[in-house]
Amino acid sequence: MPSLRVIGPGRAGGSLRAALVGVGWRDVGALGRSDDLSDAAQDVDLLVIATPDATVAQVAAEVRPSAGAAVCHLAGSLGLEVLAPHSRRAALHPLVAMPNAEVGAARLRSGAWFAIAGDPIVEQVVADLGGRSFRVADEHRSAYHAAAVIASNHLVALLGQAERVARLAGVPLEAYLDLVRITVENVAELGPAAALTGPAARGDWDTIHRHLAALPEDERETYEVMVRAVRRLVDDPGAGG
Repeated sequence: MPSLRVIGPGRAGGSLRAALVGVGWRDVGALGRSDDLSDAAQDVDLLVIATPDATVAQVAAEVRPSAGAAVCHLAGSLGLEVLAPHSRRAALHPLVAMPNAEVGAARLRSGAWFAIAGDPIVEQVVADLGGRSFRVADEHRSAYHAAAVIASNHLVALLGQAERVARLAGVPLEAYLDLVRITVENVAELGPAAALTGPAARGDWDTIHRHLAALPEDERETYEVMVRAVRRLVDDPGAGG
């Protein structure tokens, strides 16, 4: 099996490292930002740079190129140009939340989706992990990553608002989570436009006005933004898929 080294064995790097070791890849060690990185690409098939996005280019420049090693980053919004001067460049972004290495590794081995680009070694990574992949060109990576943020981070923020508003009625967030799960299942089965329900979808403005009256002032803007988003999907169902 191929060998790998990870620079930056935090949550993402540690998860990928543990996942690949778990399917037979040979781990030749991890390095931190304070280590000498000049020989990091020597005697290894895949060098993974798992540092924060802003430091990927600097880290790549500190590593002496090796003809035998592919150099890969895990940044969703970055293209391959940040990996200069390496000739074998790749990007591998897992569409998975990885809170720690143990949970992340398990999720990476559970049929995860990956956005890939560059050297074909990343296709082997995905295949060995039993995952699914799609290629994203450099010019589209920021849009791709923005969609990932909307699908994950923004959803969490909306659920945070649901928790705050539900608290006003003395209802715990847990009471709403089955509704969230069913809604996501409906989107998966029907698509966003067909899965829409609720007052904004049916144009029930009286109910929406009652909602706004019940909400604290600092919660109304987000609610109104989402009403407009719902109406956009009603008016242009093709925008959802």
